[in-house]
Amino acid sequence: MLQQDTFEVIGGQPLSGEITPQGAKNEALQVLCTCLLTSDPVTIANIPDIQDVKLLLDLLQGLGVRVQAVTPDTYRFQADQVNLDFLHSEEFLRKAGRIRGSVMLIGPLLGRFGIAFLPKPGGDKIGRRRLDTHFLGLEMLGATFTYDTDRSIYHIHAEQLVGTHILMDEISVTGTANVLMAAVLAKGTTTIYNAACEPYVQQLCRLLVKMGAQIQGIGSNLLTIEGVDQLSGADHRILPDMIEVGSFIGLAAMTQSSLTIKNAAVNELGVIPRVFERLGIQLEFQGDDIFIPYQESYEIQSFIDGSIMTVYDAPWPGFTPDLMSIILVVATQAKGSVLVHQKMFESRLFFVDKLIDMGAQIILCDPHRATVIGLDRRFQLRGIEMSSPDIRAGVALLIAALSAKGRSLIHNIHQIDRGYQRIDERLRALGASITRC
Repeated sequence: MLQQDTFEVIGGQPLSGEITPQGAKNEALQVLCTCLLTSDPVTIANIPDIQDVKLLLDLLQGLGVRVQAVTPDTYRFQADQVNLDFLHSEEFLRKAGRIRGSVMLIGPLLGRFGIAFLPKPGGDKIGRRRLDTHFLGLEMLGATFTYDTDRSIYHIHAEQLVGTHILMDEISVTGTANVLMAAVLAKGTTTIYNAACEPYVQQLCRLLVKMGAQIQGIGSNLLTIEGVDQLSGADHRILPDMIEVGSFIGLAAMTQSSLTIKNAAVNELGVIPRVFERLGIQLEFQGDDIFIPYQESYEIQSFIDGSIMTVYDAPWPGFTPDLMSIILVVATQAKGSVLVHQKMFESRLFFVDKLIDMGAQIILCDPHRATVIGLDRRFQLRGIEMSSPDIRAGVALLIAALSAKGRSLIHNIHQIDRGYQRIDERLRALGASITRC
């Protein structure tokens, strides 16, 4: 008997048509929390309809934020009657502990109200994801925090945040965003050096500026913030999700399909298209659309000296770690070999055992490195029964199943739903045989 949390996939069928990426998940989890910084309305468009966003919306409503749907993907938020008592409730602790995005509540709550509580956040089990960078930055602004080890709860408070120079101990996207949202209401000047400069952080900065914040250095690793007394409302549109764009490029290559990715915000993709091109995948740019033509095969390039290609992740503008699982899967059917070096998380490659069961030739060197020997279409992957360990590996396995011969069952698909909206419906529109059981 199949579980409800399962995809049944019949693979080996070429796809065709157009697909539009959803709004960026990682941006949404940051910009939604800006509504807590003002009592005025904040309107945000292109919000993805995914589980992590729904959970965050539920938390905001529990805090007393009024949430009004303007269109299916646009919401108006007003935090003029925030209920801080909700932070002490078991309901808040239970819900906040289910998603890692709940950590983004700390900065705005601390900046506007001087207090925040947070249970140890949930999310993907992809290795250690410490919160030290968040708390060290907030401490330098004048906050103090304690950790209740018995209940796994962080208590953070500050009488008055005061601007200072902050050297981030690591390039953390969420850490930068949290400190930034606290600093915009701090007294005086704050400089954040070694700041993350991902498009998500740039978008957050642009929204905060529209709300009245004074931020210099947007797009660089040195942000200068002049604190203001209060912020006002603003309108904002979330970027297309670059991880979905990369996933759809990989999907087209693996299934030998001809696909068009609409409204991909090509100028915001950084090195992502170039990395896929180095795997031999042809891309044609048509304004903001990307056309991936049918390819019988694709060949991995080598370095100029002839050595084996290495793909590794790095903070922006390097290659995003969220697409390393897709790169690994795509390489399984390429001509040639590649070393995939996942530097930032030590557990993201552990799903390769499922690909090996499907017939892929992969050597897992250690928790961070895997060598993929491409099959060059000589052997088709075979369908198996498997389970999704996290969001990104889940979609990589789904792409493998869609390219495989026969039937696959993918369990634990709520992990995929956390980051990809109605993915089964959207893939069926391209001709995929995928059923939610």
